[in-house]
Amino acid sequence: QVQIVESGGGLVQPGGSLRLSCAASGNIFSIYAMGWYRQAPGKQRELVAGINRVGVKNYGDSVKGRFTISRDNAKSVMYLQMNSLNPEDTAVYYCKPLGPGPFLSQGTQVIVSS
Repeated sequence: QVQIVESGGGLVQPGGSLRLSCAASGNIFSIYAMGWYRQAPGKQRELVAGINRVGVKNYGDSVKGRFTISRDNAKSVMYLQMNSLNPEDTAVYYCKPLGPGPFLSQGTQVIVSS
């Protein structure tokens, strides 16, 4: 069974930066396009950024120019560099293969607050 673990979340002031990491067992990074999702309190889960197997990237409108997704297939790790954070970025962040499959991990909490 695939195991996915996110890390790197925390409390940061507005305007600050964080880098999230996603580690996965097996070779899912070599097989699937991957995405970072987030769920803010009282809101639906949304796709933040996606990256396919050859590195083509896509971003949600709310994070374009601020967030950068990257992946290292050999290490089975994916990253989300988040800059210029604002309170609206407060959420639990998850990673998983893009598409309708289930979320298999606990996520990592990001809180942007002064």
